[in-house]
Amino acid sequence: MLLDPSFVLNLVILSGILSIVFAFVTGKQILSASSGNARMQEIAGAIQIGARAYLNRQYKTIAIVGVVVLIAVIYLFSAWVGLGYFIGAFLSGIAGYAGMLISVQANVRTAEASRKSLAEGLRISFKSGALTGMLVAGLALLAIAVYYLILLELKINEREISNALVALGFGASLISIFARLGGGIFTKGADVGADLVGKVEAGIPEDDPRNPAVIADNVGDNVGDCAGMAADLFETYAVTIVATMVLASIFFSGNLNMLIYPLAIAGSCLITSIIGTYFVRLGAKKSIMGALYKGFIVSAVLSLAILYPVTEHVVGLTKVYKVGAISFTGLKLYYCGVIGLVITGLLIWVTEYYTSTAYNPVKSIAKSSTTGRRLR
Repeated sequence: MLLDPSFVLNLVILSGILSIVFAFVTGKQILSASSGNARMQEIAGAIQIGARAYLNRQYKTIAIVGVVVLIAVIYLFSAWVGLGYFIGAFLSGIAGYAGMLISVQANVRTAEASRKSLAEGLRISFKSGALTGMLVAGLALLAIAVYYLILLELKINEREISNALVALGFGASLISIFARLGGGIFTKGADVGADLVGKVEAGIPEDDPRNPAVIADNVGDNVGDCAGMAADLFETYAVTIVATMVLASIFFSGNLNMLIYPLAIAGSCLITSIIGTYFVRLGAKKSIMGALYKGFIVSAVLSLAILYPVTEHVVGLTKVYKVGAISFTGLKLYYCGVIGLVITGLLIWVTEYYTSTAYNPVKSIAKSSTTGRRLR
């Protein structure tokens, strides 16, 4: 039996709220951890001040561009499309700023926890990453689901809804481009400056806090790799869901269940991801990747289990859908989800193989770097 689309949307919204609650609780746990000695707090404070100053200045510049684009969107399309663009841009900015605030608080606590044990360092660092991930994913899911539900309740026509959702993704993309690229350029400039002046001219060791450029480099890491990545994650997550919904509206016009199916998948997998975070624990071998694999495997298995009933009750496992001369069932859509999870696992393994010091590619590069000669 297929569930009512409005009921499914409410469940999706509930899962988004649950994700944000998880982030809030995890954030309190991180902030309750020790922030280290006075010297550590002094260095962390300088980085935090710099990160806030940079991001505030960057967002002021982005806001000018964003407002100009907003006016153009409203003029060329409609107020609903403009509102979608504003929601995407605003929440992407919030995601980036939240990512920065979390990282600058978690960094010093991770350093202090790592002084105690590897397990403690992993616990704090992974929780901070999970906090950002769940907060950003929850915000993106809520933005799309709530706005889509509002548009449905107001009886806005399907084409206008598609335009509004596309604008939401476009707004998120605009902010993430500035945050990601701007922070990356800043940190590379600071890094080169720190090396040239600090190491070459002044003889100060690399990453020594006595070198102001080192603080600037760490500021850049926070705003580029943390704030920028959070905004980028929001954009990627939102755009992926919006793209599938728009495709569904094109090929299955009027079928709300097919449009809501991507949201249902995202909402259910958010819950399985939250559960998976509690299984990231160091084993006897003290392998960090091993701990991360535990969380991934649990999340993947639970996702496989939950996607089956989600597919059954949202689009129907045996129901036949046609697009031109092509026909398929809901079960084949479920198989696509299975393939996606398998490919994700392979991507993780391949990435580890080519970047881990435990495997030959990195070992061969390390050996060749000692002589300058390529080793066969």
